[in-house]
Amino acid sequence: MADTTTESARSQLVRQLRRTIDHVKAGTIPQTDTTMSIPTTHYTDGDRWRREVDTVFKRGPLTLALTCEMAEPGDFKAMDVCGVKLILSRGPDGVVRSFVNMCSHRGAQLVDEGAGSARRFTCPYHAWSYDQQGALVGVTNRDDFGDVDTSCLGLTPLPVEERHGLIWGTLTPGAELGLDEHLQGYGTMLDHFDLASWHSLGNQRIPGPNWKLAYDGYLDFYHIPFLHRETFGPDFSSRPIYDAWGPHTRMTAHHESVLEFDEVRDDDLDLAKVDGGVWTIFPHVSIAGFPVGDRGLMISQLFPGDTPDTSTTIQNFVTTSEPDDELLETAAKTKAFYDHVVRDEDYFTGLRIGRNIATGAKSEFLFGRNEGGNQHFHRTLAALVD
Repeated sequence: MADTTTESARSQLVRQLRRTIDHVKAGTIPQTDTTMSIPTTHYTDGDRWRREVDTVFKRGPLTLALTCEMAEPGDFKAMDVCGVKLILSRGPDGVVRSFVNMCSHRGAQLVDEGAGSARRFTCPYHAWSYDQQGALVGVTNRDDFGDVDTSCLGLTPLPVEERHGLIWGTLTPGAELGLDEHLQGYGTMLDHFDLASWHSLGNQRIPGPNWKLAYDGYLDFYHIPFLHRETFGPDFSSRPIYDAWGPHTRMTAHHESVLEFDEVRDDDLDLAKVDGGVWTIFPHVSIAGFPVGDRGLMISQLFPGDTPDTSTTIQNFVTTSEPDDELLETAAKTKAFYDHVVRDEDYFTGLRIGRNIATGAKSEFLFGRNEGGNQHFHRTLAALVD
């Protein structure tokens, strides 16, 4: 995989297209040097899973939301991420902030999981209230309660930053977000999509298997013509080509359709026609096409569940087109299709794999030389966890 950090997005996309065309003409794909084995216990061991959650998900940068999900002042999103309840809130100054979803009085959860718009977050227990910037602005029966310094009793902030049309954060108060170090040049590619200007079409949740079993599928074209033979698989190539920016990857298909661009001059290429594939943001996001409107994307956020054998995926749908009734009707049907594909094909298979692993029948899993994205992911994760 090429490791690119300083080129423009256009230069990288054109170079990747030309390389793919060369491989299609030659009937080849890039391959890793060797196959790779990992212990199957990496998917089931509770201690390892806890280290993954604590090291990767609770301390590292996560993609928590899309700018277009909460574009207006007052918009908020409440989430449960790996057991941490949080609120993302866009203040009257337009800045997004993140807080632990916990009243400073006696620890009650302020807001149920979901999204909306609100000037105040009011505790359901004793009705203390907080503004969009996390300040305590209301103490019920203040004279009865006694003297308190409200300036010290605001919501606990969490590190957060809005960049590349996405809202990034970490789950540990006071931690450094370290987004530049995390992205390693990948922001250039994300900026190419200009996601902040897109329109949200909502989201849906899908329960799944161990988070790594689920994520393996997002890094793998090898399975598509076979597992998805009843849906979109028959027309899809099983031969992937990978690129990497630090821990993040792009996976494109070895498919004859790219040959239509062979004679097109580099300067004349429409990048929107050649920037497809599956883009991943380590450790938990996949970005793939969503054929609705002029252009659409499905941005999937994958989070570990409460136990090693569970996970939750939030499928977010966005489009460049202004939503109207016809588009929304089409989007609803397409969203149902994606729910079926992931729930009844990918995650159905992943859950069965998890049950097979638990028998102890196999001690190792094998990733081929054509599964470079999976190899890259597991090596990156092992370096952080081990």
